[in-house]
Amino acid sequence: MVEDEKTLLQQIRDKEKEISKKIDAVRLETEETIATTRREAEKIVLDAEESGKSAAEELYSRENAKSRALVEEMKKKALTEVEAAKIHGERGLNSAVDIIVRYVTMS
Repeated sequence: MVEDEKTLLQQIRDKEKEISKKIDAVRLETEETIATTRREAEKIVLDAEESGKSAAEELYSRENAKSRALVEEMKKKALTEVEAAKIHGERGLNSAVDIIVRYVTMS
């Protein structure tokens, strides 16, 4: 009977060892899965950041080009207006000089 009990105890110990090995294997597999998942998540985040950065740079470049074109257009318009004012002023210069001379000489 004592022999049977030792055998039964030994069987229980053997079963505990077997279960412990299975638990360790599952724990290791789980840790590997978690590590792989974390790496994949980090890659997804990095890819998303890079994609966002690229999109932001593209938007900035496009809007910057629009702004530069608008500034150039405004400069051209201002130059045209300045030239028109100069021409208008030059046309009236002789008349203005005559009026001023007459006013001064009449006094």
